[in-house]
Amino acid sequence: MHRQPEFVAGWGTLALLNAGLAQSKNRSGLAWFLISLFLGPIATFLLVAVCDRLPDSR
Repeated sequence: MHRQPEFVAGWGTLALLNAGLAQSKNRSGLAWFLISLFLGPIATFLLVAVCDRLPDSR
C-alpha cells in the first residue's frame, strides 16, 4: 500500500488521456473520462479497438 498515491495519479492521468482520445474520435470526453475512472486500461482498449467500428452517437 506504499505506492497508492502513484497508482491514483497514474489512473487519473490515464482517464484524462482517454478523454482526449475520445474527443479526437468525436466521442464524449466527459463520459469516457468517467468510464476510464472505473475501467482504466480496459477503456483505452475499447476506445482504440472498438470505437472506430461504432457509429457516431452525435
